[in-house]
Amino acid sequence: MNEGLGAVCDDFFINSRLFLKLDMSPDRETVLHFFDRLRKEYPELRRLRRRDEASLILEEEPDDQGSRRWVRLDPASLRFGHFAPANIDDVRRFGDLILTQAPYHLTLSDLDVDHLEVVYGFDLQYRGNHDQLVAETLLGETAAASFLFGDRAAHVIDVQPYFGVALSPECDLQAYVEVRSRTTTYEVRREAYEGQPITVFLTVRKYWGVAPPHSLGEALGLLFDVATDLATEKVVPSLVNPLAAAIASRS
Repeated sequence: MNEGLGAVCDDFFINSRLFLKLDMSPDRETVLHFFDRLRKEYPELRRLRRRDEASLILEEEPDDQGSRRWVRLDPASLRFGHFAPANIDDVRRFGDLILTQAPYHLTLSDLDVDHLEVVYGFDLQYRGNHDQLVAETLLGETAAASFLFGDRAAHVIDVQPYFGVALSPECDLQAYVEVRSRTTTYEVRREAYEGQPITVFLTVRKYWGVAPPHSLGEALGLLFDVATDLATEKVVPSLVNPLAAAIASRS
């Protein structure tokens, strides 16, 4: 696992999603040819399943470290990812192969692309009130503290910060950070908590149709570069590390 990003959390994963303006309608033979092309490079991609009537997933079985790749075809999107990757470069190569082959096999064009995004996910296991921990760690010294910890607050029950910024003057390159808690009010009432992860998501997104178009491969490389820089310089030190330290202090 990437030491700079994966070492600070319990699980690390990278997902990417290409969203289209028009629904895809590939026939059976086209889909199988596309998946077979991916399997030539990644032969462990051998489990094909239908998620629902309109979605197909090709995935690996998890290895001894829990690492696995997957690809998903939906009517209006192409998604892929790698859970517990050995390093980020492996994920970039996997994504580059998919986005190089997809236009030929699935008949995609620049006109059809809405946006492409890369998501870095950091899971932090915590058996306790996720919302309380997130509030105390990230918002305890802010103006929101008077509401969250005021004399009328019996419990903190929903704290999931979500921020977005434009990274270009045209707003076609964007970044979002979300902290997702999973504690239910039922757990809070009983004071009995499941061992679930708090997840920090970093999403970097590129929209088409504003600036001169990139190829899908070029755009993916840009998103990986930006996401890695933001994760290393901002998200890990400002969000992931403080949450991990707070969890460790309560263990």
